[in-house]
Amino acid sequence: MLNKVHHIAIICSDYQKSKKFYTEVLGLEIIREVYRENRDSHKLDLALNGTYIIELFSFPDPPQRASRPEATGLRHLAFEVDDLEKVIAHLEKFKIEAEPIRIDEFTEKRFTFIADPDNLPIEFYEK
Repeated sequence: MLNKVHHIAIICSDYQKSKKFYTEVLGLEIIREVYRENRDSHKLDLALNGTYIIELFSFPDPPQRASRPEATGLRHLAFEVDDLEKVIAHLEKFKIEAEPIRIDEFTEKRFTFIADPDNLPIEFYEK
């Protein structure tokens, strides 16, 4: 019945700041960017390695949401990476601090978390 995850929608509080984070820091590619005047809303379609994955939206005065990894609802957004130290070093260039590296007790794989500009937890999971 289901084929794959089509996309993940994220609403941000500061469009330009989030656009910079997702494109310049994380390196996602811009597919399409539109401004919907009737909604005073930006919509940015982003891809990873050519595959569409994220819709980044802005709306006037969006409400805050609890965003800790253990909060009810969407827990976090995770990206697979080849080299965790390389990712952490890249993030440090943007003054983004990663949590201490943890080990998945079941897979024994290493991972860490950062937060996007709106405090959405972002995980990097080493393959």
